[in-house]
Amino acid sequence: MRLLLLSNSTNSGEEYLSWSQKEIQSFLGHFSDSILFIPYAAVSFSFDEYEAKVAGRFSEWGYRVKSIHHAWNPIAEVEKADAIIIGGGNTWQLVRMLHEHELMQPIREKVQSGTPYIGWSAGSNVACPTLRTTNDMPIVDPLGFETLGLIPFQINPHYLDVQPEGFGGETREMRIQEFIEINPNVYVLGLREATLLRREENSLRLIGSRTARLCKKDEITKELSSQDDLSFLLGYE
Repeated sequence: MRLLLLSNSTNSGEEYLSWSQKEIQSFLGHFSDSILFIPYAAVSFSFDEYEAKVAGRFSEWGYRVKSIHHAWNPIAEVEKADAIIIGGGNTWQLVRMLHEHELMQPIREKVQSGTPYIGWSAGSNVACPTLRTTNDMPIVDPLGFETLGLIPFQINPHYLDVQPEGFGGETREMRIQEFIEINPNVYVLGLREATLLRREENSLRLIGSRTARLCKKDEITKELSSQDDLSFLLGYE
């Protein structure tokens, strides 16, 4: 499998996806054929708007992107795609629509056969076995918590260390600790902004200047950098 899983699409003060441009181009190479975009995580803006934003950015880099929401047969579009992109937004809405359109298994099989997959935020969450480490509010019934399972561990995108002054709720770290208490055999990787994971078959590495935070019950929490080999996280598939 070939995966590029981003924590976020945009850094403050930068153009859309600009921080990841070189990695996306390196990952996709020079082909400019059909890339299928799945905009289902959009809630407060339309799928047409989302498609225009993503397609416009990718066209600057020489890639042709079209959105699945135009298709009368979404499964057929997945089967013929040269690459698949799932954007960020609300993970619960994204998962619901993937289930409604019966796309989980077709996407899984397509990517497992070698089709490149790019996701950011919610699109990275659904590459995990479940959506249960999303940060998003459950605004809809997702019709099942299972997701694509392209990796055997969980990602927490947009991972933050800070606790705002006067904030009395649980931190991101505390929420992850709750998860691993209930799911003691599952690793959770907190993926900070402007970092991404690149999977090439059985190789997995972190790209970016920030570290990622790895948690698992009864193990010391680790900070992993781009100098570390993360391939061990794939070892229990």
